[in-house]
Amino acid sequence: MSQTYQPKKRKRAKTHGFLVRGKSATGKQVLVRRRRKGRKALTVSAHKK
Repeated sequence: MSQTYQPKKRKRAKTHGFLVRGKSATGKQVLVRRRRKGRKALTVSAHKK
């Protein structure tokens, strides 16, 4: 059986990235919640190294 998760950096950023989150109302809510919770990384694309 093959693995179901085939990681791609571009796909990850395009789906869960900061710019994508900021476009929709629900995405903005996600950012607000994560800021309020004190997450170190808000999204997958926001933090480099």
